[in-house]
Amino acid sequence: MQNKEMRLRRIQHLAHEIMDEMNRGNQPRQCETLQLTIDNLSRAIGDLVDPHGHFSLDYIEDKVGKAHYLLFKNEKKVKLHT
Repeated sequence: MQNKEMRLRRIQHLAHEIMDEMNRGNQPRQCETLQLTIDNLSRAIGDLVDPHGHFSLDYIEDKVGKAHYLLFKNEKKVKLHT
């Protein structure tokens, strides 16, 4: 259970970094990058809010990690689990 909690905290941290970066707005972004970022985050949220409570933590990590990478272009930051 602790591993799951740690993974969720890491996802939450990445999501907060994405939010902060999007709200900072000091660097213009290409529309395609923003669309892909939103798409990945939407897919992660869609999986997480399954009414039956079934979700794939691997899938959510992948989608939030991809969204984070699109904004920061830093592969090391998206290595969520080994």
